[in-house]
Amino acid sequence: MPGYTVTITTIRIGERDYRIRALSDKQQFADEDGEAERAGISSATWPIFGVLWPAGAVLAEAMSSFPVEGLRVLEIGCGLGLSSLVLQSRGADITASDHHPLAGQFLAANAILNGLPPIAFQLAQWAGPNPGLGRFDLIIGSDVLYERDHVELLSGFLAERALPHARIIISDPGRGHGNAMSRALAAQGYLCSQERRRFEAGETAPFRGRLLSYHR
Repeated sequence: MPGYTVTITTIRIGERDYRIRALSDKQQFADEDGEAERAGISSATWPIFGVLWPAGAVLAEAMSSFPVEGLRVLEIGCGLGLSSLVLQSRGADITASDHHPLAGQFLAANAILNGLPPIAFQLAQWAGPNPGLGRFDLIIGSDVLYERDHVELLSGFLAERALPHARIIISDPGRGHGNAMSRALAAQGYLCSQERRRFEAGETAPFRGRLLSYHR
């Protein structure tokens, strides 16, 4: 991709190895066409989508065995799309979404790398109207509570995109906003359960990271 250097990483999820095309480091920024400015993404946060983060691997591992038959699934903030790749390999009805203008290109490339059919993708802003995105039975996301104001934005987005019986699963590495999200979703009628998970190699219990699951 012009302006970027990439690397191919292999990661084991469930019983399968996945090859992931990612940025070779977190310092890259190239925006000749002004996409970053139009999207409101700073040069410092621009490369974040293109990194394979531990929270993404934790969510993908959960999705390798989660029952998804008959469910319409949405991944929010998909980045490189690891969880969407796992679900596509299982034959799930998966749509990936992200605010980053390059996420769809990396997702498409990663589907090809893994011999998978194209994954439906939509550029979506949590604060935007997002026409045509629809509503879903299961909504998943990893490390999506990055900033304090993300709780209000995301909870509003989920209110619009979740079917009445929907499940929501968030892989949270412990940035301090998970409890606020649980309170916001409780106001929408959700009950929360959580499971502490190891996010980093060598991490010992009690783990800081959590897999948050919401249902109503």
